[in-house]
Amino acid sequence: MIHPANRMKTLAGSSMNRYGLVRELMRKGVDIVNLDAGRPSFDTPLHIKEASKAALDQGVVHYGDLQGSLRLREALVKKLKNYNKIDVESNEVLITNGLTQASFSSLMAYLNEGDEVILFEPFYPQHIKKIELLGGKPVPVILKHEDGYKFDPKEVKRKITSKTRIIVLVNPVNPTGRVFSYEEISALADITIKNDLLLITDEVYEYTLYDGHKHISIASLPEMRERTISLYGFTKTYAMDGWRLGYVVAKDEILDNIKKIALQETAHPNVFAQDGAVAATEGPQDCVREMVSEYNRRRELLCKRLNAIPNISCKKPEGAMYAFSDFTAMNKSSNEIADELLKEAKVATNPGILFGPSCEGFLRLCFASTSYERIEEAMNRIESHIKHSK
Repeated sequence: MIHPANRMKTLAGSSMNRYGLVRELMRKGVDIVNLDAGRPSFDTPLHIKEASKAALDQGVVHYGDLQGSLRLREALVKKLKNYNKIDVESNEVLITNGLTQASFSSLMAYLNEGDEVILFEPFYPQHIKKIELLGGKPVPVILKHEDGYKFDPKEVKRKITSKTRIIVLVNPVNPTGRVFSYEEISALADITIKNDLLLITDEVYEYTLYDGHKHISIASLPEMRERTISLYGFTKTYAMDGWRLGYVVAKDEILDNIKKIALQETAHPNVFAQDGAVAATEGPQDCVREMVSEYNRRRELLCKRLNAIPNISCKKPEGAMYAFSDFTAMNKSSNEIADELLKEAKVATNPGILFGPSCEGFLRLCFASTSYERIEEAMNRIESHIKHSK
């Protein structure tokens, strides 16, 4: 008999089944308004595509630097210093096949079976699944909806045991859109230092901010560079989700172990795509501001419309590209609500249960994945469905 490895049991309940169903319906011509996919609706900016086309024409098609091209890493060194306020050298940057690989390589390099990892719930499902896959124990700290998902240092301290090795931070947060304040980031840094822990920070939404909120990279705080693995991606900022490029930033002695894992996974990332990433990093940033401005317009519409529906509420996200919306008054599970909306209203959403047990009854709606007009259509459909399902 052929059996899957025992570790596959940790991947039960994957969201891939729902993801596949939505795309199958769309392939069949069903008019689905897709608010489940966490990706930009925009095309990759032209100057980025042209740079990769030029690289292809110039024969950039063979094996590259295992750590990523030096030119790209040097461009990122400048970006990290100017924007993230982190002083690094090019040997402290590793280019990866998306932030997904960056996360997996980092956890694999530093997580032993039985180690405990603190992360914040609502959490990004892929991080928790990786921890479980490697034999680690996720220890969630619940951030409460009624408190605006604010961080309480006392709750983190209560979760720390002799087995705690790593804290995982996502900032800005997927799915809630929370942007942590300097006070919160500073308190978390203090806990990390005093307990001699490693911190992995996912900052893929670092530029997607609203209402004057500022992004703070925890590695920029005193004594945190030595114990922080910072993860970034080109995916959201530059509408490059299909390009699969990300990067890890850490002190040389920490990064060395991550590089060893990355070598066994994929050897190195796509070479000509990295020329596009250079153009993204060094080129004009007007495209980023324009995309975020449009996301903000969609955010305003989606939140306004949801809050106008009786018994449905939606707090405006401070960053990222999701509205984490309260449907608990429907007295149904988030899976049931998401299934209903997909089947009857033809609107695809993510059930809150994917982001932790405390998120039951919530839905994540992505306002970046489709146009303003299609979001308006989705809101019409949701409003009509709820009105007639009473």
